[in-house]
Amino acid sequence: MPLTRRQFLKWAGVTSIGAVVFNGCRVPDHEIQVQSPVEMPEDLVTGRDNYYATAAQLGMASEGLLVRVMEGRAKKIEGNPDHPVNTGKHGIRAEALLQALYHPDRIKHPLIRIAKGGPFVEIGWDDGIRELVRILNGRDQGEVLLATPLLRGRVADVVKAFADGSGVRLQGFDPLGCESVVREALRQLYGQNTQPDFDIAHASYILNFGADFLGTWVNPTHFSRGYGEFRQGAGRSRGRLVHVGARYSTTAAAADHWVYATPGSEGLLAMAIAYTIIDEGTADADAASALTGGQGARALQAFAPDSVAWQTGVDAHVITELAHELADSHNRPALVIGGGPSAAQENGLFNMIAVYALNALVGSVNRPGGLVFNPEPVSGRIRTTSLRDWKQTLADMRSGDITAVLVRDADLAYGLPGELDARGALRSVETIVSFSSFLDETSELADLILPCHTPLEEWGTDEPNPGPGYTTVGFQQPAVRPFHETWSFGDVLLSAGSELGLSDLPGADMREAVRSLAMELHERKRGSVVQPTFVEFWKRTLERGGWWDIRATADGSRPELPALPSRPPNVSPADSKRYPLHLVPFEGIGVGAGQYAHLPWAQSAPDPITSAVWDTWVELNPHTADELGLKNNDVVIVESSTGRTIRVPVYINPATPPSVAAVPMGQGHRAFTSYAARRGANVLDILEPAEDAETGAFAWGATRVRVSGTTRTRVVPKLEGIEPARQLHGEELIYVHKA
Repeated sequence: MPLTRRQFLKWAGVTSIGAVVFNGCRVPDHEIQVQSPVEMPEDLVTGRDNYYATAAQLGMASEGLLVRVMEGRAKKIEGNPDHPVNTGKHGIRAEALLQALYHPDRIKHPLIRIAKGGPFVEIGWDDGIRELVRILNGRDQGEVLLATPLLRGRVADVVKAFADGSGVRLQGFDPLGCESVVREALRQLYGQNTQPDFDIAHASYILNFGADFLGTWVNPTHFSRGYGEFRQGAGRSRGRLVHVGARYSTTAAAADHWVYATPGSEGLLAMAIAYTIIDEGTADADAASALTGGQGARALQAFAPDSVAWQTGVDAHVITELAHELADSHNRPALVIGGGPSAAQENGLFNMIAVYALNALVGSVNRPGGLVFNPEPVSGRIRTTSLRDWKQTLADMRSGDITAVLVRDADLAYGLPGELDARGALRSVETIVSFSSFLDETSELADLILPCHTPLEEWGTDEPNPGPGYTTVGFQQPAVRPFHETWSFGDVLLSAGSELGLSDLPGADMREAVRSLAMELHERKRGSVVQPTFVEFWKRTLERGGWWDIRATADGSRPELPALPSRPPNVSPADSKRYPLHLVPFEGIGVGAGQYAHLPWAQSAPDPITSAVWDTWVELNPHTADELGLKNNDVVIVESSTGRTIRVPVYINPATPPSVAAVPMGQGHRAFTSYAARRGANVLDILEPAEDAETGAFAWGATRVRVSGTTRTRVVPKLEGIEPARQLHGEELIYVHKA
């Protein structure tokens, strides 16, 4: 029988195994099988598919990925099963990288304004680099600011080398920025500059304060995989999860016991638990002695359950029960986690020190099932700049001390509290240069735009934070050729740095910078890839998507534990009469705090609790709504003490505490593509620019609001349709709150 054209194309497609070939992972059989061959049209070109292993940094998260490429186009993203952090899983934000690559609203080539405020004009890259160098050469007339998101790996090395050599002010921007509070707490307690891994998979009991680690906190893909082992891993009993928080989040919904605590009082609750287990003699003796300065429980007498119950809103007997569960030997190993709104308070550092000290009291420090220390990274990191410092930076813009601002995916005009008027400060700057791929609120103010690649088009590395407890370097390689006339951000800085005559740059381009790091790893002659020649090492490392060494762990040494405070810190009293509700902002499951609002898949990801999409709403308890005369879909005015307001529809949720108004972040953009602009409201606009008293971090969980009705209604788009949320029959939620 002669070979038909369709058969030829069919077998041509089947015989390609792609670019990924490594031990422990192969392309799934179903991915290289031709589907429905009987119904395949004669003129359908099946093509050849390749799988490229790469890595992507998504905020604080890190994921190893496999990108399926057919005929030069990226078609599908999957988790890399060989990567030790996400082990084959991936999240919606990683999936949406395809939409960033092919987005119709991408900036496709360099743009410049001929006159301030005038239209953009297309220019070439040579002219763009010359203009950037001209701006940097004029920095003797005023300071230049370079603002980036949190960066890790080789691009962070490039950015730091460029900033140091050129003398520009470098600041990391994160709309929430409270990871610095957790990091500082861990540094003071355990001497760790790198965030430890939370070994959820091997814990028997987890007490969590505010961190929605199954939803949006830090790296939910990594934590969710561990949570699966925690609940139903082979050869172990089901673990128990207790969640303390002010909103019924994804993690609260998964918990065996959800405890509502008044926002900002989480540290008091943790200290009361510490007092109880020390007083009853069930705490680790050495840790108890160190944390109390050798005085024992009497040093923490001010935090006795009866003394703090009224402030926390948690009954004293509930606090005691939590202490007994945590200290119970049958619940070992026990793990205590804290973050999110619990850290985003004016007493955030106090809260986090109290929370993470509990791990020492139950013997869960640098042990399986507890906090597992990570070694120092092999590359640099650009961390969050505190809100206190951003306030000073905005003042420097207004005074003329900063004359030029360079931004890469740092949307200052959107992500800082509205009362600070970052947009006005940026308008007072002589020159703004954006390296962003999309016209966000800050980029639309720019005088020069040098658009950079998306993650699937560029070279780089990423070291997860937190890592898995040992050195892990993910390698990012271009899965496709650049789709438009864009450059890698690192290449732009390296090219400009070369024109400026800067020394100590890590390479001539990003590929060379990545290769130089790979050479250092090759010389170690250990780890997941060991090859006699660098050429073979380079090839195998890219095939696997990275290099990791399970023997390269933290040394475990730490300074002596400090004594815990004997009194709670003073916090400015809030006006609870005029503003009776605690505002609890929370990240959108897809759009985050607004960084991913331009991606339709991220917008379409339904909130796990309400199933709402593409909009902003306020969650209220039924009793609170009744008192205000409100019902579902009523548009209300949410006003904070700043005097600023947003207008959003109501979602009545029986799981929302009566004293709480919960509002998702991520919407309310005025720009940032047609998918994000003029949709919903930006809750960051009404937040008080409050700070953690010690670190200066943004206390975005410390705002109080009042809610008032209007005559308008707007249906919140959600998958459950018009069906209201109801309390299950026979179940009752009880919130203890004392004035």
